[in-house]
Amino acid sequence: MLKTDTSNNGLVSIITPTYNSANTIENTIKSAINQSYPWWQMIIVDDASTDDTVDIIKNWQTVDNRILLIQLDYNSGAAIARNRAIHFAIGRYIAFLDSDDQWKADKLLKQIDFMRSNNADLSFTGYEKIDGNNEHIGYVGVPSAVSYKALLKSNIIGCLTAIYDTKHIGKVYMPEIRTRQDYGLWLDILKNHTAAAYGLNEVLAVYSVRSNSISSNKKKAAFNTFKLYRDIEKLGNVKSVYYFCHYVIRGLVKTKFPELALRLKLNKTPNNIH
Repeated sequence: MLKTDTSNNGLVSIITPTYNSANTIENTIKSAINQSYPWWQMIIVDDASTDDTVDIIKNWQTVDNRILLIQLDYNSGAAIARNRAIHFAIGRYIAFLDSDDQWKADKLLKQIDFMRSNNADLSFTGYEKIDGNNEHIGYVGVPSAVSYKALLKSNIIGCLTAIYDTKHIGKVYMPEIRTRQDYGLWLDILKNHTAAAYGLNEVLAVYSVRSNSISSNKKKAAFNTFKLYRDIEKLGNVKSVYYFCHYVIRGLVKTKFPELALRLKLNKTPNNIH
């Protein structure tokens, strides 16, 4: 297993944007503190919350000094919040954990070891999905690798699972758009910094599906995906339509026909379902 030290060469900077997350942020923080990999800092950027989120974070700062809180003066969106955290990050590795999601205890240990063993500049893992009542919905598996063109057809990288290596590719920031900013980041990294992202097909994180989230509006999410292709990736209308059709069809197959998706290898069964 991985052996490292407390120098920044092994440090992971956990990027956590938050907004009115008083009901969930505590479990998110606990999942970071419970990591078997001890070399991390957690940079939480509060996006002008109006509930008790900030007080909860400050209480946890007294418990663990690896937690840094940054407060924005006005609500700016997740992309700006994440980018502010990336700016202040001092770790070699940049990892993402939203304020209503959680990590399994060995997530960082296994994934950093995986990245070093495979010389991976960008990696991602499988994850579990739960609903607002913490009830299990399903598992999401991942392929062994994905390229830029393949990722254009389907965003298979869960933000809560992604880690990239700043030692090899530098700091890369998210496009400052309201939605699909994480997708834009993965595409940027694969187009401009490294040829492939590598998948560790184990369930190492827990994603909370929120019915009131922006991404839960399927029509709006689809429209924003097309805008990402056209306006951020600059693919032009024809290529944007081409990749958008792939994106929609694959999404429908995964949702409506999961067994067919598995046979077509559009998603994979994680190796460590418990």
